[in-house]
Amino acid sequence: MKLIIKPNKGFGKIEVELDESLWKKIEELAERYGVSPERIIEIALIGEFKEPEGELEELEEKAKKLEREVWRLEMEYAPLRYKAYGLSEDNKVLAIELSGLIAENNQLRRLLRLPLNRNIELRKLISYYLQG
Repeated sequence: MKLIIKPNKGFGKIEVELDESLWKKIEELAERYGVSPERIIEIALIGEFKEPEGELEELEEKAKKLEREVWRLEMEYAPLRYKAYGLSEDNKVLAIELSGLIAENNQLRRLLRLPLNRNIELRKLISYYLQG
């Protein structure tokens, strides 16, 4: 692959011959970091590399410790989330049953010509449990 570097001003240009393996590595870096291959070459030529702050091994060890802590917490809270999910499903079933019983009660009140119960707060509660 032939790489041509042209200056912003002036007539000089640089032509460099790149072998295929080097170009593939440049493209892999460009994909990994989400920049153009031209930007990768520019960074390599200018030397805009970012040096890691602190010791890299120390930072990696801190990251590993944090990851272990996250997994420990995940193992601790996973059963609680499962129980909460089960309870929410039970609440949905109970809300459906309660809704059916309210409808049956209102039907019997109509049959007996009694005033209907319009319990709005109870219907809001049933609606809340059916949505969640």
